[in-house]
Amino acid sequence: MRRAEATRSTLETQIRVAIDLDGSGKGALDTGLPFLDHMLDQIVRHGLIDLDIKATGDLHIDAHHTVEDVGITLGQAFTQAVGDKKGLTRYGHAYVPLDEALSRVVLDLSGRPGLEFHVEFSRARIGDFDVDLFHEFFQGFVNHAGVTLHVDNLRGRNAHHQAETVFKAFARALRAATTPDPRAAGTIPSTKGALQG
Repeated sequence: MRRAEATRSTLETQIRVAIDLDGSGKGALDTGLPFLDHMLDQIVRHGLIDLDIKATGDLHIDAHHTVEDVGITLGQAFTQAVGDKKGLTRYGHAYVPLDEALSRVVLDLSGRPGLEFHVEFSRARIGDFDVDLFHEFFQGFVNHAGVTLHVDNLRGRNAHHQAETVFKAFARALRAATTPDPRAAGTIPSTKGALQG
């Protein structure tokens, strides 16, 4: 079973993430940041990944540490759940529209952390949420999941739509990359014979 749990405890945050890559799209999300929970729910529903995330952090300062550490802990849990990557598709990509917004996400379970994040949000905040923190979330994730991730918002005027298309596309790309490839059962999808960086 491709399930795992990771925890992170610092002077700034306490995070617990449980993940099931073969889930049915069930989530229990409580980060103290409603808009982040809404985005994480996109991963759950569109990736068909079960996620249980509980985070408490120094939100009296700002949301930076919480958002980044949720990304880090999610990456750690993902790494455990995906295992040695034998028989997986490895690559995933998705284009997702929402009204005027369109985003593309391309992902490689390469074992090498790398992020290209190209999103020009139309405004700096969505409600109380600072959109700059989405970069920190994905940076934390790729650093600890060992994936190469390209995120491009191709167009959009509404920042909420831009963010939602990014997370939906991320979910679909993640789902594609982690789907078993029946023609490659039991093999590592790499000429190196390893996907560990």
